[in-house]
Amino acid sequence: MSRTEQKSSTAGTGEAALLAEAIRDVVGRLVRSVREHSGTHLNAQNETLAVLERSGSVSIAVLAEHRGVTHQTMRLIVLKLVDQGLVTLKQDDKDRRAYLVQVTGTGREHIEQERAARAQWLTERLLSRTNREERKLLKAAVQTLDKLIG
Repeated sequence: MSRTEQKSSTAGTGEAALLAEAIRDVVGRLVRSVREHSGTHLNAQNETLAVLERSGSVSIAVLAEHRGVTHQTMRLIVLKLVDQGLVTLKQDDKDRRAYLVQVTGTGREHIEQERAARAQWLTERLLSRTNREERKLLKAAVQTLDKLIG
């Protein structure tokens, strides 16, 4: 690689690093703002419901590991969710000593209501703060960001 190519590569890496930090920052602030203004604050119970929605029925131990908390802490969170009717405990067919945590219909409704509240707030913000051309640019940006995930 020539010196010119090395400088260009280094400059490209630096530029990508700055862009990466800018994306991380703005996406983080956007998520916090949407949650704050839609009244759907992130908490241990909502995070646990989100994990269960993605993973399906799992044990308390798996939930604790996934969320990086102790088994005892996760047990308390799950019991609160059970009390609210958002999850149920079902005996594990493979291990009769263990229980699987699963989201109830009420839990799914709760997840959907919070998701709808966030989408509604963001929709209103898009319509009031952006024009058609900016929304087209955002659509392209979302497609580009989606490439980073896959």
